[in-house]
Amino acid sequence: MKKILVTGGAGFIGSHLCTKLVNEGNDVICVDNFFTGSKENILHLMRNPHFEVIRHDVINPFHVEVERIYNLACPASPVHYQYNPIKTIKTSVMGAINMLGLAKRLKAKILQASTSEVYGDPAVHPQPESYWGNVNPTGIRSCYDEGKRCAETLFMDYHRQNGVRIKIARIFNTYGPNMSLNDGRVISNFIIQALRNEDITIYGNGQQTRSFQYIDDLIDGMVRVMETDDSFIGPVNIGNPAEYTIIDIAGKIIEMTGSKSKLVYKALPSDDPKQRQPDIVLMKKLTGWEPKVSLENGLSDTIDYFRKITGKQYGS
Repeated sequence: MKKILVTGGAGFIGSHLCTKLVNEGNDVICVDNFFTGSKENILHLMRNPHFEVIRHDVINPFHVEVERIYNLACPASPVHYQYNPIKTIKTSVMGAINMLGLAKRLKAKILQASTSEVYGDPAVHPQPESYWGNVNPTGIRSCYDEGKRCAETLFMDYHRQNGVRIKIARIFNTYGPNMSLNDGRVISNFIIQALRNEDITIYGNGQQTRSFQYIDDLIDGMVRVMETDDSFIGPVNIGNPAEYTIIDIAGKIIEMTGSKSKLVYKALPSDDPKQRQPDIVLMKKLTGWEPKVSLENGLSDTIDYFRKITGKQYGS
C-alpha cells in the first residue's frame, strides 16, 4: 500500500486514476478545485476508507505526507482552458512548482501529466519524444501548450538541480466515460450531437487527423510509467497510434448511434493541429505497454455513458 496524491483527481482522467489506485489497495488523496472536475466522477469512492478528497487549488502551496504524486491538475479542453487563459497557465506553472516543492521535501516520486500539445502543429509525423514541436507562443492555445511545456522544463530543472524523482508522460487524445458534456472535445461533441440528432460540427475540411486512446489504456500506461525505476524520467508518449480523420470519426459515431445527424462545416480554429499521431516505441520498450482497446469498443462504452447521462436512446 502506498500513500498517493492525485491533483485534478475529480477530472476525467484523474477520477479513473483514483479508482485504479484505490482498487489496487493504495491510500489516495484527491485534490481538485472543481473547475472542470466533478464530484459525480468520484462519488463511488467517497465511502472508501482509503480515499480522501480535498477541495484545493494547486496554484497555492499544499502540504501532505505521500510517497507518490500524480500532477494532473489543469483544464485540458480548449473550451475550458481558453475560458480563463491566465488561470490555465498559472495552474500549469505554479501548480508544477508547488507539487515539485512538495516532492522535493518528501523525497516522493512525481509524475507530470504533460500533453501531445507540446508538439503543436507538428512538422514531424508521427511525433517522437525527441521532436521539439511547433508551437505558437502567442496564440489562443498557447496558455495550455506553453504552460505544459514550461511544466516539463520545471520538472527537468528540479530533477537536475535538486534530485527530485520525476516522470513526464505526454498524453495523446483520450476519451471514455466521465468526459464532461460541455468540454468541446471531438469525441464528446460528436456523440452528444449524434444522440440528439443535431448537425455534427466539423471544423475545417475534416481531413485533419487524430489518434484516440481509450481511458483504460491511458491509466494503465501512466501507472506503469510511475513505477519504472528512477533511471528513467521521460518524457514518454502515451497514446494509440491508430490514426483517423475527423470525418472518419464522425461517420463511425453516426453509424454506431443510428443517428440522423448531418455534417456541417465551420472554419478551423487558430493553430489547430493538422496531424497528430504518437510514436510509442519508447513506451513499448520501457514498460511493454501498448493500447488494447479498439476504437469500436471504446466508442461503444463511451456512447453508453453519454446515453445514460443525457437520457437519450440510440438514434432517438
